[in-house]
Formats: sequence, C-alpha cells, structure tokens
Amino acid sequence: MSDPDQESARGAAKARAEARSGEARAALERRRGLLFILSSPSGAGKSTLSRRLLASDDAFVFSVSATTRAPRPGEVNGRDYHFLSREEFLRMVEAGQMLEHAEVFGNLYGTPRAPVEAALEAGRDVLFDVDWQGGQQLRNSPLKDAVVSVFILPPSIAELERRLRARGQDSPEVIAGRMAKARDEISHWAEYDYVLVNDDLDRCEAEIRAILAAERLRRERRPGLVGFVQALNREFEERIA
Repeated sequence: MSDPDQESARGAAKARAEARSGEARAALERRRGLLFILSSPSGAGKSTLSRRLLASDDAFVFSVSATTRAPRPGEVNGRDYHFLSREEFLRMVEAGQMLEHAEVFGNLYGTPRAPVEAALEAGRDVLFDVDWQGGQQLRNSPLKDAVVSVFILPPSIAELERRLRARGQDSPEVIAGRMAKARDEISHWAEYDYVLVNDDLDRCEAEIRAILAAERLRRERRPGLVGFVQALNREFEERIA
C-alpha cells in the first residue's frame, strides 16, 4: 500500500474510532436514577433540604403520594396528591402497585410504583421525604437496589425543641408530641446509608450534594460503561492492526 493509501486508511480508522467514541460517550452519560430518601425527626430540616434540592437540581422529581383523605382547599389531584377512594387504594396495594403505604389518623397514604419506575428508567432521581417506616418499606421494595437513604440528626435535643417552637405553628401540646416522637425516630438512625448532623443548613446541603455526586457515579448505575470500555478495546485492536 502506498503512503497516500496508508494515510487515508489511518484517517478512516481514526474517524471510525472517533465516531464510536462519541457514541459511547453519549451512552456513558446515561444512568439509572436514584430512589433518594431523606428522613429526620420533625424540626431537623429534611423538608427545607428537600425544597432546596428540588429547586436547584433538574435531575430530581418529587414523589407524589396517593391518599384516601379528601382534598383540602387549593390542592390539585396529581400535583399535591393522587386522591383515591379507599377501595382503589386497597386494590393497588393488593396488586403490588404501591411501593410503601401506611394508615395515618384513619386515612391511607402510599407511593404509587409506576411513576417512580418510569422516572428511574429515564435517569431521573426520585426524592422521598418520608419517616423511618416509609424508608424501611422502600428499602424492602422491588426497587431497593435504587435506594440511597440519608437520615438528618439535629445538633442537640434542645436545638430541636427551639426550632419547633420558633416555627410558631403548633401548640405546646403538639410540640410535646413531636418531641416524644422524635426519640423513636432517632432510634432508627443506623438503618440509613448516610447520617448527617444539621448544625448548619448550607453545610448539610453541601454534604447531601456530595453523596449524590458519588452515588450517581457508581459503576452499577452507569450501564453505558460497558460499551465505553468495549470501544476503547476496539480502538486498541485497530491500532495494533
């Protein structure tokens, strides 16, 4: 083969390798979504942290729960809750269409499975602001491999009570009930993948983002890695040839 022919062949091989590399790189960017659980006792900051994550991270969607309670003024079906009859809710539970569910003050609440699965398949992360019981059910659900769980602790019990009182929303009796429940909730801290202390909201948010960055890069959540490495190996083979 003449020098021009060899140069042309090398150029064609390089173009093919670059094309394959581009395709593999695009596949590499795709990933499986996370089922991201935030739990804490009331007043420790999980709701504020959830709002911050949803407002600033387009990869997140919030899990919209289903409930059998009546809609409150201003609530929209499908946005605030999926409002179902008790019969519909129980049929979904029986059919395995709820990832988790519980009865609270006579009303049923739960997480429909289908929209969560669709979001995960699309590479979106689904945020759950749930208590330890909901977290436990999600970790035992068919989607358990997608679960990453974070428990938020207050810096002290005194600070937890101060925050609850500073809200100005609850009566002393309600606050006392929340404090009593907090002890039980905190006792489940060791069931979570990560445990953070919210003594500074900005720092706690930064720590959550560090967890997200690492979990999104885990090998098993990046199906395109196999194709990317295969493309590298083909490039090696062409260079040898």
